[in-house]
Amino acid sequence: MTHYIDSFPSRTVTISGTLFAYFGGTAYLGLQDYKPFQDVFIENIEHYGTNYGASRKSNVRFTVFEEAEQVLANLVGSEACLTMSSGYLAGQFLVQFLKNKKYKRFYAPNTHSALFTKRNKNYDSYAKLHTAITKQLKYEDSATPVLFLDSIDFSGINYPNFESLKNLPLSKIILVVDDSHGIGIVGQNGNGVFKYLQKLGAKQLFMCCSLGKGFGIQAGAVFGSKQDIESMENTVFFGGASPASPAAMATFLQAQDIYEERRALLNQNLNLFHEQTNQLTDFTYMEGHPTFSYQNQKLTDGLLQHKIIVTHFNYPNENANVMSRIILSAAHTKDDILNLSAILNSVRSIEDSGFET
Repeated sequence: MTHYIDSFPSRTVTISGTLFAYFGGTAYLGLQDYKPFQDVFIENIEHYGTNYGASRKSNVRFTVFEEAEQVLANLVGSEACLTMSSGYLAGQFLVQFLKNKKYKRFYAPNTHSALFTKRNKNYDSYAKLHTAITKQLKYEDSATPVLFLDSIDFSGINYPNFESLKNLPLSKIILVVDDSHGIGIVGQNGNGVFKYLQKLGAKQLFMCCSLGKGFGIQAGAVFGSKQDIESMENTVFFGGASPASPAAMATFLQAQDIYEERRALLNQNLNLFHEQTNQLTDFTYMEGHPTFSYQNQKLTDGLLQHKIIVTHFNYPNENANVMSRIILSAAHTKDDILNLSAILNSVRSIEDSGFET
């Protein structure tokens, strides 16, 4: 069922005059309607304007972009960073940068469409992926394998331990990782997965992400070596694209204390949910991440009867499988978590979703 709304869906959402608890979306830190965060953003809009459509290569340039990129690079542990207007564009930027006869692309299971071109598709298992990459490497002077993957793939294959990835000949592979659902949320101070993946010894490591999910701003970023980032900065793709809003970049710089505070709240909610909910083994989830996936229409319907709306739709298009997730955020109160847990505990099993009456 599609629900149409007229205001931001935070911990609650009103639909046709009825109030529902909301456990969906990707606003993990609950920033978008959090007044202290809004106040910072509004002040920056007054200073920088609502939008800036000029090229980053223009003869008149904001200093805030380079400042934010340096902070982001320091946070994740990369040599350099570039920001763009969206996470999707950041992914496509990397795809185009590595679109070369020197490289052959491979896609891990559940990789996001931001890293695709029309002719590519996912491998449905790491075993098949390993076979294909090994075959590619047997040929002399063969193109270097480039492996695209999502850090948080919601199946638990990758984050937090990346065990399947470790079985690949990584020293001969370029890794391109989308950390949109990790950065700002997981790792030390929300630094995501870059430092962890660096230790695995890939031939090269690139990362891209949305800054909307973990940091509450409409922007994207790419990370890599200083040499590669400088090369990317000199492309037509980068020079021809409008940048992220400078007000958003300034807000990112000034909201670090807010991010820390909200991450702490999110972790409290996550720990409470784990403590209070009996049937988490029936969900697919990752340690330290606030998403709990399942595949059962009856559970979604049952939660809706209890005035709870979760994420439940075909993604990324109508032909894809239904994505069903319960998602916690820093905006949820203790009572919100306790109520959700009590309702889930009343279910005889997630498999049949029989609610007690």
